[in-house]
Amino acid sequence: MPHPPHVLVLGGTTEARRLAAALAARPGVRVTTSLAGRVSRPAALDGDVRVGGFGGPDGLADWLRENRVTALVDATHPFAATISAHAAQAARATGVPALALRRPGWRPGPGDDWHETASLEEAAALIPALGRRVFLTTGRLGLAAFAPYDALHFLVRSVEPPEPPLPRDVEILLDRGPYTVEGETALLRAHRVDVLVTKDSGGAATAAKLTAARDLALPVVIVRRPEPPPGVTVVADIEAVLVRLGLPGA
Repeated sequence: MPHPPHVLVLGGTTEARRLAAALAARPGVRVTTSLAGRVSRPAALDGDVRVGGFGGPDGLADWLRENRVTALVDATHPFAATISAHAAQAARATGVPALALRRPGWRPGPGDDWHETASLEEAAALIPALGRRVFLTTGRLGLAAFAPYDALHFLVRSVEPPEPPLPRDVEILLDRGPYTVEGETALLRAHRVDVLVTKDSGGAATAAKLTAARDLALPVVIVRRPEPPPGVTVVADIEAVLVRLGLPGA
């Protein structure tokens, strides 16, 4: 007798939470969401939840086999390149079908002054030519790239306290989206920001800062997201995942 569907969702994003809810609502479908454990108070999730790493691609492959996973959905952050690579390797090793759920990236529009870079290091090197008061919204990891720039003032926003090393002149703002254009505009003005630095995370929850920067004629440095692992099918929304899994409709 075949085993019922068991979908492993690599989570940590709003899309992963919504996907878990959609899968859990399907009769006979088991869903397990795996979280890295970097956020101390994650939002509630439907279905089963596991927290922590797998021990690399081999450990993930073992988990897929032991738990009779029938499909793997990588719904991690677009910049979580390591776990995405491990997921692709584990899927190939086990023959488990795999998808990547990625919200569409941001695109500049009329009036935007965007400067795209391939890394945080490139972004940091570009800032001094653009401004001195920096609104840094690249997350709590990787801030070492900005630490050498003592002449700049950084306003760093993240959900959790950022990890050192940090820039010398830094102000930490702990907050979680979604944000509004009005709120972001007021924040930029209050802190006299003259350049915004962010990653191309995509989605609407944190996009208001881009509109605010455009309205205030501020330059924006954007770190491009990494390419997905070779051979992995990428879809842009939850319904597309459900169709691929043979579970469309409510």
